[in-house]
Amino acid sequence: MRAHQIMTRSVISVTPETTIVEAANMMLERHVSGLPVVDEAGKLVGIVSEGDFIRRSEIGTQRKRGRWLKFILGPGKSASDFVHEHGRKVSEIMTAPPLTITEDTSLAEIANLMERNNVKRLPVVRGDEVVGIVSRANLLQAVASLAKQVPDPTADDDHIRNRIIEVLEKNDWCPFGLNVIVRDGIVHLSGVITEERSRQAAVVAAENIDGVKKVHDHLCWVDTMSGVYLNSPEDEEMSKAS
Repeated sequence: MRAHQIMTRSVISVTPETTIVEAANMMLERHVSGLPVVDEAGKLVGIVSEGDFIRRSEIGTQRKRGRWLKFILGPGKSASDFVHEHGRKVSEIMTAPPLTITEDTSLAEIANLMERNNVKRLPVVRGDEVVGIVSRANLLQAVASLAKQVPDPTADDDHIRNRIIEVLEKNDWCPFGLNVIVRDGIVHLSGVITEERSRQAAVVAAENIDGVKKVHDHLCWVDTMSGVYLNSPEDEEMSKAS
């Protein structure tokens, strides 16, 4: 999937001259956490978000740095902090230039950009024009929409088994002596793991195969140094109940 398939198209924007109060009220009224900032020509010049309102003099949250830290950072940093904390216009608190994406940017790249730059939204541009915005909420909606997809008509037990094996064997954490049994979409995984985190990874991989209804974990953990082994938690519970 790409940005144009999940982005919000009706983008609300402000100008650099919009007041802080107007921008804050607009975000509250429209239930949005960030606004693109565009100039008179409609060109994207910045973005203002909830984070820009955290350090503000009106609510007494401006930064209070010690004398030594102020000396290290220099007067320039103190000056820019003052503008951000006391400014009256969007241009004085916005992030510029903003990080942007295009309509063809993949969701994988969007997720990487958000994570790497610690941002919650990315304007979508076509040239200089803002045509949409992708937020974390849009990614959440994309994940939720997967549940509505049409089931795979080839998701019978044999296909399910082959796909699980194919997916697991591509990874270095694949259980040794892997065995997969599938009956009516119910999966039974068995084999040997030497790292507990491999258990959850194997179960999750199986659960992601279309047609799988439930996964039973029979993976045995073995300590390669001592040879000590433990049955899966599920098998242990079954043995206690019997």
